[in-house]
Amino acid sequence: MLNAKNGCLDLPSGAMDYIRFGTGPKTLVMIPGVGDGLKTVRGTALPFALLYRSLARDFTVYTFSRRRNLQPGMTTREMAADLNSALDSLGLTSVCLVGVSQGGMISQWLAIDHPDRVEKLVLVVTLSRPNATITDVIARWKGMAERGDYRGIMLDTAERSYSEKRLKKTRLAYRLLGSAGGPKSFDRFVIQADSCETHNAYDQLDRIQCPTLVIGGKEDKIVTGKASEEIADRIPGCSLYMYDGLGHGLYEEAPDFLRRVKEFCG
Repeated sequence: MLNAKNGCLDLPSGAMDYIRFGTGPKTLVMIPGVGDGLKTVRGTALPFALLYRSLARDFTVYTFSRRRNLQPGMTTREMAADLNSALDSLGLTSVCLVGVSQGGMISQWLAIDHPDRVEKLVLVVTLSRPNATITDVIARWKGMAERGDYRGIMLDTAERSYSEKRLKKTRLAYRLLGSAGGPKSFDRFVIQADSCETHNAYDQLDRIQCPTLVIGGKEDKIVTGKASEEIADRIPGCSLYMYDGLGHGLYEEAPDFLRRVKEFCG
């Protein structure tokens, strides 16, 4: 049932890693956040499929990284154009699109610029325009990246993403994990972080015509809960669900998160 596969597309703009799993009749595309700049989805098909196995019977699921050769100054809109090329190359004409954090920024542009491509849209813990919170967070992360401080990025992300209840159980593990590994270069991460700072689709959100669900956390310390609410206010007919007591990592913490996505996209 998992039918997990690792793949790489040779696009005109460059190589793009992706994974696929599931056997369901509907196509679900998931776009991850800025952490993709530290580690792409390359080689993660099986663990990803196991983590999201509840989707495998109803959907064929694809997850795409940004292309490997990102250039300084690339915008989320240009990343959406790359994603559109990837969907073209796989013959995926109409998809349910789930974008998380920076992935949600990219997803906004895909739905705006290629409305026939997106059947349904789920925007998770994301924003439509810069705010003071994301500007501060990105500045901190970029400073750590310039120092090669992978551990610092991992710890700061965890502290800002999860509830105190979860952190009490996992804080030590994050400290240990953050001490090992890390990318050879932080260039991809910085480019993606920069694109979050400059992302601004707010004035064009009313062009999104597909059914849309926005999911946010009231305690979001990276993009803020208000950012989710203002997206929902701008998209015609949009549905909004806000989690009490959860923040940017709600897609890992909320036990009913995948059920909500399945019910909306099904």
